[in-house]
Amino acid sequence: MKNIKQIEKKIVTRNDWEKLKNHFQSKKIVFTNGCFDILHLGHVHYLSAAKDLGDILVIGLNSDDSVKRLKGENRPMNTQYARALLLAALQFVDFVIVFDEDTPLNLIQQITPHVLVKGGDYKIEDVVGAEWVMAHGGKVEIVDFVEGYSSTNLIKKKNML
Repeated sequence: MKNIKQIEKKIVTRNDWEKLKNHFQSKKIVFTNGCFDILHLGHVHYLSAAKDLGDILVIGLNSDDSVKRLKGENRPMNTQYARALLLAALQFVDFVIVFDEDTPLNLIQQITPHVLVKGGDYKIEDVVGAEWVMAHGGKVEIVDFVEGYSSTNLIKKKNML
């Protein structure tokens, strides 16, 4: 259980972040967010590419309640603790912060990352928080998806078997 405890240290609250952020003043902070309901190959490629854009990768993770509001009553498939722990277990993920709002705007404004990353189905002008990040000297990057991988498609495929 020692390894799990180490992984859990990467799951932080917004208050924890406020205490930690001063340690990263000379580091390039990269932020991305999502539900990450069923972790798959596409997520691993996407998050690895996000980490390549800076020094510290922070993931904003939708809470169970916000996933339910966004994706429907049958979601999430996994609890927020399970989703956070799986993400935190990835070696290139530095921190996971759960947020309960429907969008990560407040969290983005709190963190003010140097780089805001979203997947290939987004246009920069549609990325929540893009204006804030760019107004504070940061940039927005769109990372290509790995074709054929999405949680929604995997769930649909499983239900068809």
